[in-house]
Amino acid sequence: MFEKLANIFRIPDLRKRVLFTLALLAVYRVGSHFPTRESITAALQRLFESQRGSMLGFVDLFSGGNLRRLTIFALGIMPYITASIILQLLTVVYEPLARLQKEGELGRKKITQWTRYLTVALSSVQSLGIALMVQRQSGNRGRGGWS
Repeated sequence: MFEKLANIFRIPDLRKRVLFTLALLAVYRVGSHFPTRESITAALQRLFESQRGSMLGFVDLFSGGNLRRLTIFALGIMPYITASIILQLLTVVYEPLARLQKEGELGRKKITQWTRYLTVALSSVQSLGIALMVQRQSGNRGRGGWS
C-alpha cells in the first residue's frame, strides 16, 4: 500500500493534482475559522437554537457548520450546485442552450463559464439574504448593526 502511495508522488502530473487538491482543502479549512463579524456571535447562537431542526439547520449541515459560525466560507458549495442544476434544467427547456451543449467541448466550456457566473450571482443573493435574516433575528436594526 505504501508503494502505491509513493507512486502517486513519482508521477509529476498526478503529484501536481494531489498537491493542488490538498492546498484547496487547506485554504477551505483555514477560511472556515475566520468569522465575518465577531459582534453578533451570541445573537447568532440564539438564532440557531431557536431554529433547530429547520431549513436553517439543514443548510448549516451542508456548509460544515460554517454558517453557524458565519465564516467567510459559510455558503460552502451549495451555490455552485444550485447554479449547475439550474443550467442543466435550462438545457432541456431552452433550445439555444440545448444546441450549445450539443456543440461538443466548446459548448460545454461556455455552459461551465455561465455556471460560474450564475454561482457568483447566487452567492451574492444568498449571502445578502443570510445577512438580512441574521440582522433581523438579532434585533440589530438601527442600533449599530451592519449598516
